[in-house]
Amino acid sequence: MPQKVILIIDDDNRNIFALKAVLKAKGYECLSAISAKDGFSIIEERADISVVLMDMMMPEMDGYQAMATMKKSLKMQNIPVLAVTAQAMVGDKERCLSAGAAGYVSKPINVDELLEQIEEVTK
Repeated sequence: MPQKVILIIDDDNRNIFALKAVLKAKGYECLSAISAKDGFSIIEERADISVVLMDMMMPEMDGYQAMATMKKSLKMQNIPVLAVTAQAMVGDKERCLSAGAAGYVSKPINVDELLEQIEEVTK
């Protein structure tokens, strides 16, 4: 079975480092970008991205804007996005899902929940 490729878009390198460590240990290939724009460049170069883990709170372009941009792009519109956010307020999950996220994980990340969602959206 080919390895699933996960693109992590997060403006905090510590989050990227922690997620990569966990996901690589589970057998995923991980790519990362510290901005949505950098993430889009990676998607342009790689046709094999299975899922994007998108931090919702980033400078320049936040996760909501990034998902809106992806939905308009033929190359990116079918890549599932899991919203990753420290904002776990009432309504945040619904807001992420209605913005186009395929799933939602709040920080600090529950690894089992994250892995379940990755498997779910990449079936």
